Formats: sequence, structure tokens, C-alpha cells
Amino acid sequence: MTNTSTMGISRRAILGVFAATAVTAAPTFSSAAGFLRGAGDVRRVQMYSGRTGEKMDTIYWIDGEYVGEAVREISMFMRDWRNGKAVAMDTRTIDIIAATHNLLDVSEPYMLLSGYRSPETNAMLRAHSSGVARNSLHMRGQAADLHLDSRSVNQIARAALACQAGGVGRYSSSSFVHMDCGDVRTWGS
Repeated sequence: MTNTSTMGISRRAILGVFAATAVTAAPTFSSAAGFLRGAGDVRRVQMYSGRTGEKMDTIYWIDGEYVGEAVREISMFMRDWRNGKAVAMDTRTIDIIAATHNLLDVSEPYMLLSGYRSPETNAMLRAHSSGVARNSLHMRGQAADLHLDSRSVNQIARAALACQAGGVGRYSSSSFVHMDCGDVRTWGS
């Protein structure tokens, strides 16, 4: 993570102050953004990629505003690892990911299996699997496939569904959950 300075105060210093005062709220809201509003106005995402070896732990929302640099960092982290292409990830998806993690009450970071997918990668995956949508929300930066060692696919999916904020797919045989900011819907087992 880079340490850039804005208005004479480093981002790291600001994030340190807010992280030290963050309070985790009980899950009482029905949407991802609503749930996160109760989290002390600090939103955080923790992930690692087994494909690239990268790790990320960043606060991307402070006091009612997205932190542009952190959202860009998340978008780059969630790039198509096969060809390095990236798009701006939809902040609604990032909010769903963070809210689900909070609901699960874990300190373990997510393992990211797939974030953004270029059209080329999506076409290649589609040719090898019937479970890949032709117009996948992954290609718009609006979806992620995630895994946690400490939680089952059903536990993760139930937490994501509690957000009432997008699509949730269970892929039990592959041990991951798909989360997106599209229509509220569910599939898989």
C-alpha cells in the first residue's frame, strides 16, 4: 500500500486514527450499505490472491466518503490475473464484500478467486464450463468469487444474502461464493 500525502496529512495517519476508533456494529440493517453505516463510518476489505501471492488489507471508506486511492487499490487487486487488465470495481460490490465479512465476524481475509474478468478470459472460461455467464457481471467489475477457510459456502452465502443487496451464488463443489451488485437473487447449492 502506498503512503501518499494530501493536505499535509498522510493517508496512513488518517487511516490509523480511524482504524483505532472503529466500532463494529451488530448486524441490524437489511442492506450492505445500511449495515456498514453502523460500523463507525469506517469500511475495510481484507483479501489475498493465491494466483498472484498478493495480500490486501485496506480501509476504503472513511466518515461517509470512499477513499479514492483505496478503491483504486482494490480495483487493481481484483484485476484479471490472467492478463493484468483492470477496471474500476463497483463500490456496491465492495460494500457487499465488506458487509458479508463483518456479518461473519472473522479476522481471516477472503481468498479472491475471481474479481474483474476481461471479455477474453470470460469467453475462455465459458468454453470450459457451463457455469460461466455470457454477460457475466465480472466483466463489468460488479462481481467477485470468494472463499474463507473458516466458514462453509452456506455460511458465507447466508451472510451475503442477509445484505439483500445483490446476487449470491453457492458453488459448494468448488468451495466459493459469488457475490455481485446486480438484482437480488440466489442460485447453486
